[in-house]
This record gives sequence, C-alpha cells and structure tokens, in this order.
Amino acid sequence: MCTGSCSKFIAVPLYVLALVSVICNIMLFFPDFSTEYAGSDSESDPRLTNEVKYMGGFIGGGIMILIPAIHIHLTSTKSCCANRCGMFLSIGFAALGVAGAIYSLAVAAVGLQNGPVCRYRADNGTEIETWGRPFMGSSGDYLGDKDSWGRCLIPENVVEFNLGLFSTLLVAAALEAVLCAFQMINGLFGCICGTCSDKDEDVSP
Repeated sequence: MCTGSCSKFIAVPLYVLALVSVICNIMLFFPDFSTEYAGSDSESDPRLTNEVKYMGGFIGGGIMILIPAIHIHLTSTKSCCANRCGMFLSIGFAALGVAGAIYSLAVAAVGLQNGPVCRYRADNGTEIETWGRPFMGSSGDYLGDKDSWGRCLIPENVVEFNLGLFSTLLVAAALEAVLCAFQMINGLFGCICGTCSDKDEDVSP
C-alpha cells in the first residue's frame, strides 16, 4: 500500500474520533442532561467540573485533530499524494494532532482522577450538604469503589456521567495520538521514498 493510500485510512478515523471528542466535551457541560448547572456555574460557586471548561475534547481532540485530518485526507486524493512536499507538510500537521491528542488525554485523565463537581453530604457528622469535589485528592481510588459514588446527590448519576464521557475522551485521544504518530512516520516515508503518483508516472504508457 502506497503512502497516499495510508493517509486516507488514517484521515477517515480521525474525522470520526474528532467528532466523538467534540460531542463528549459538549455533553459534559450538561450533567443530568440539564442546562441548569451550566447556567448557574461561576468561579466562586462552581457547578461544572473544571476539566470540562478546559475544553480538552473540543479544542485538543476536536479542532487540533480536524485540521490535520483534512490535510492528511487531501494528500490521499486519488489514493496518492500530490507530491513529496504535501507529505512533508502532513508530518507537521500530524505533529499538531499529536499535541492536541495529548492535551485532550491529559485533561480527561485529570478529570477522571479528581471526580465531578456535585452537591454532597460532608463527612463531618453535621449532615450539611455542600457543592464541591468530594473525590478530589483520592488519586482516583473512588473509581473502584462504586459504593462511594452515592456521595454525590445532585446532579443525579453525575459520577457515572463523567466517568463514561471522560473515559470515551481518554480512549479517543489515545487513538488519535497513535494515528497521528503513524502519519508522521508515513509522511516521512512519503518524503524519502516517494509516493504512488511517482510510480504511476513510471508505468504510464
């Protein structure tokens, strides 16, 4: 398979993964599928997890992946790269994609580790309910203790909500990083060894 064809097989999954990342990040703004928490969120009285507002999935896993995906796709026109310069440029765009994927992955990992913002009952015997991050500082230990998830009272099932979406972002970002890194290698081979368009010219009558 020529380097141009490889680019096509890399670009198409990147489109899908970028779309998944953007959708997941947007959904995280609406825990319990309600706009109430996003509307009442403030710096002094947070209702949303900080990592959601870092926009890792939208910017890193979305925009910074979509841009190289478009260029990589263009290099695969007619299953071939237009020229070696195009493949060389794809290395730079793919590097941008790797950076975006790493950003998305890091934000998702921190979001999972620190847990969601929710209204919970303090463990001081007062039974007072307050907004905050009850799992902050647990180093992610709460992830293996489903019984502790019930500490979050509002939004309902917010731990499962955050866990599902941040985990999806984590997996998508890891795949994006792998695909973009592979495109960097593919682009390097395209620069050094030429593309299938070169071979087409050699065999054309």
